[in-house]
Amino acid sequence: MNRCWLVDSSIYVFRAWFQQGEEFVDVDGNSVGAVHGFIDFVDKLMRTEQPQHIGFAFDESLSKSHRKNLYPDYKSNRRKAPDNLRYQFQCCREYLRVSGLVEAASNTYEADDVIATWANHYRRKQFAYHVISADKDLAQLIGVQDTLWDYGRDQPINEKKITKQFKVRPDQIADLLALAGDKADNIPGVPGVGMATAAKLLIKFETISQLLTSISDIGNMKFRGAKQIQELVSKHQEAILCYQQLTRLHASVPDIAMDLQLNSEVSAKEKLLFLQRINK
Repeated sequence: MNRCWLVDSSIYVFRAWFQQGEEFVDVDGNSVGAVHGFIDFVDKLMRTEQPQHIGFAFDESLSKSHRKNLYPDYKSNRRKAPDNLRYQFQCCREYLRVSGLVEAASNTYEADDVIATWANHYRRKQFAYHVISADKDLAQLIGVQDTLWDYGRDQPINEKKITKQFKVRPDQIADLLALAGDKADNIPGVPGVGMATAAKLLIKFETISQLLTSISDIGNMKFRGAKQIQELVSKHQEAILCYQQLTRLHASVPDIAMDLQLNSEVSAKEKLLFLQRINK
């Protein structure tokens, strides 16, 4: 089966930034340690795995995302990236372009949505895919032939392992996080409903839609506090639907490249000049 590789780039830039520090600078004196580390990550991935179809997704602006419009507190617990890191993100994207690799970002949607859009496109083309990320949100994309892989740290995990870890199927994970909340993204979820309880609700009711049309049945479930959970779900229905819009990935991001095949017609000179500029 043909495979494509979908990379959640930001986490690997951040890791390189923390690991490399301020040791490396470009010809203008700008810090480029994160760029050096990201290049090493990309080169190892390309050399070892030899993908023929690969895309690198980036976050353009979290402050203007459609999720922020829906819920202003979304990711408000995250600090703004310093100026020197924003510059390095642009350099990382430039490196990919001069290497003949596809990179994409959106002013409205997040990197996860870009990856979901690519995944949707390539699934229709009968491709399986590796999603390269440490982000649990992306587990919702994984099908029978796919894997989620925090490259360089963990082993790839498939649909069965994701189901074992979260106690629900990958396609239920967005609803799981809407109910239980996601501290990393500052999504509160339903008070008193943790991951275990949310999983029990989804095992019985399958989806949030079915859960909200069967609220009166929650109190009859065989776990402690079922009546209280019924009251909480009933009280927070509107919030649950809002959180669901935050946790679901948007799989039709406009104006991004969809063909992720490697471009062999790249300028070796242009790439060399870039590497010289960052003293790599």
